[in-house]
Amino acid sequence: MSLHESPQPGWRGIFAHWRSDFLAAISVSLVALPLGLGVAVASGAPPIAGLISAIIGGIVATPFRGSHLAINGPAAGLIAVLLSAAYSLNDGSGQTLNYVLAAVCVSGIIQVFLGVFKLGRIAEIIPSSVIQGVMVAIGIIIFSTQIHVAMGTHPAEKNTIALLKSVFTELPNIHPVIFGISVIGIILLVVIPKIQSRLLHYFPASLWVLVVSVIAAYIFNFFEPHTINIFGRGYDVGPQQLIQIPDDLRDAIMYPDFSRIGDYRFWLAVLSITLLASIQTLAMAKAVDKLDPYKRKSDLNKDLIGVGLATAVSGAIGGLPIITVIVRSTVNVNNNAVTKWSNFYHGVLIILFLFILAPVIQKIPMAALAAILVYIGFRLASPATFKKIYSLGLEQLIFMLVTIVITLYSDLLWGILGGSLFTLMVHILLSRMPVGEFFKKTFSNETNVFVTKDGEFNLQVEGVASFLTIPKFDNLTKNIPDGAKVSIDLSSTRLVGMTFMEYLVDYLKMQRNAGGDVNIKGLDSHISSSTHNRALKISLRDYARKLTPRQIRLQDLANEKGYEFASRVDWNTSYLRNFHFFEIRPIERKSNCIKGSFKELNVGWEIADVTFSEGAAFTAETFNATVMVLRLNREIPVFSMEKEGVFDKIFDRVMAFTGYKDIDFNMYSDFSKKFLLMGNNEEEIRTFFNEEVIRFFENHQIYHLESNGEALVMFDKIKLARTDETIALINYGEELATLLDGKTVHV
Repeated sequence: MSLHESPQPGWRGIFAHWRSDFLAAISVSLVALPLGLGVAVASGAPPIAGLISAIIGGIVATPFRGSHLAINGPAAGLIAVLLSAAYSLNDGSGQTLNYVLAAVCVSGIIQVFLGVFKLGRIAEIIPSSVIQGVMVAIGIIIFSTQIHVAMGTHPAEKNTIALLKSVFTELPNIHPVIFGISVIGIILLVVIPKIQSRLLHYFPASLWVLVVSVIAAYIFNFFEPHTINIFGRGYDVGPQQLIQIPDDLRDAIMYPDFSRIGDYRFWLAVLSITLLASIQTLAMAKAVDKLDPYKRKSDLNKDLIGVGLATAVSGAIGGLPIITVIVRSTVNVNNNAVTKWSNFYHGVLIILFLFILAPVIQKIPMAALAAILVYIGFRLASPATFKKIYSLGLEQLIFMLVTIVITLYSDLLWGILGGSLFTLMVHILLSRMPVGEFFKKTFSNETNVFVTKDGEFNLQVEGVASFLTIPKFDNLTKNIPDGAKVSIDLSSTRLVGMTFMEYLVDYLKMQRNAGGDVNIKGLDSHISSSTHNRALKISLRDYARKLTPRQIRLQDLANEKGYEFASRVDWNTSYLRNFHFFEIRPIERKSNCIKGSFKELNVGWEIADVTFSEGAAFTAETFNATVMVLRLNREIPVFSMEKEGVFDKIFDRVMAFTGYKDIDFNMYSDFSKKFLLMGNNEEEIRTFFNEEVIRFFENHQIYHLESNGEALVMFDKIKLARTDETIALINYGEELATLLDGKTVHV
């Protein structure tokens, strides 16, 4: 099956693609194992509850859901809501967890009804910055609870803010052995992803943390209660600091207690779990669709039905809520899964791991899970997250901060409601409209679809385009067929919100994936507090946009050399998606585009700043890079070439059975040591890389370089190039094009 050929559906797909799906499920289950244990412990549940949830998320959700490559299971994003539910339902009877399981069951049933009544898109109207604020608050809550487990301290405080303050007061009470295991675990989580080695990356960093922690458990003999003297002070070490799972796995089953169903606090817990789980599931499902190399679209309503059924079953036997999880889904995509059944296989594999590895799991120190969770909490609430939101506009940072404060001092449900109301209030002020007129413009039917004679669909958006406008706009776009040519005019809007812009970008990508084209126009007279194209925009007709110093230098370079230069944002990046590097790194836009040609060679080229993302949803990181595309007007082999790591050669031999292969040249050992060269047709690639081409690459700067069969893309580092680096890239492209012009390539 070629990369862009749609997989076979239904039962035929199961049999046709089972090998790819099963191999991907192995990697996914290795990631799910430590994360499931950690999420359960951090949620106040027995560790086995996390594995029960992962199993149910794979086996029960898969047949009913609408996603193709997503993975379902427990996630860190629900830790805070479960802790909040346990706190509110605690009546001192010892049945708190059973009450929470009942709330989980009811939440799952509600999700099923939301899916049946096709309310899957309701989560889209919650402002993006509010959702991000809730995720940051969740990260802070996870960090505040797990940092003490990682330190081996036992503060009396329970409130999040108090727990954070007590980190400093508890420093003298740190348990050096527990803290040492945690620190080593965090170091591994940070360092392993940065090491250029496929040997280390084959197993997830979190699994390496568990392996090292088990070694530490043997070194310090965690299996017998005893005291270790360090610097004249005794520290207790024993089995109580290891993960506890029952020897008879039937004892792991717990049952829900519905006796609190008449208590309003029970229903607040149900609503909180339902709202947050639904938001995350729908957001993650859409994010995974962006990573799908086959460009399939999930049925979000069926997704709610699938995860709702799984959540209800999970709660009924002692598990946690089920959502779509982005980290495991990304692993699934990166390991070449094809159909949704990889999710099913990952559930089956966790059952096998649970029976086979139960004795090993019981030897894992709790400190290892704490290290993983502290790292997750920090990632969710890291300074980089605040910087990312600030880059979208100062007002977005304020929206997020307000949501964080409300969440930390109340709970997640009030955080979402309060943050959304505050965002709405600011939108009303920025639109410079009376309240009544704002809502009239928001919900009016002035926006319509017009069809031109050539079949182009034109949407003229009037008044206000905020998060509240999305359902109305979504109903309009449902009348437009996939693959159509669409023009969206925003010139008559007073305010365009960031969440609405994100919706437009998603719609743009969906249409382009279906072979259509979307043009967003009418924003030239709008201003924002950020240069980001998704930032909130306010209409000011007399505003004139100014070039940045870097754009001025690029424009001067273009004028001097006779190139074309355009600083504006361009959404047309379809040609870049044909390169392997960008297949699972969704490109959003390009800007600062310089175009030219090597006229004597009949080779056109383009250099542009492109924005793309790695990962997705709340864990996604956005990158900017300056890339060059050479259009050769001839056929060449499809390949990718990049700098090779030191340990990768060893791993090539170990992993050869998976079909992965680095193409080496025995006569040119320096080239083979320096570059990782991959492609499907080895014979054509060897013919193409003759001595002259190999010597060229050996003697020039190392760029990441790829061919899609008719063009080359190349870049140096994942950053915006300086003017001198842009000139060097142009010169490199010209030399390479000159060399290839003299080659005869038979493909």
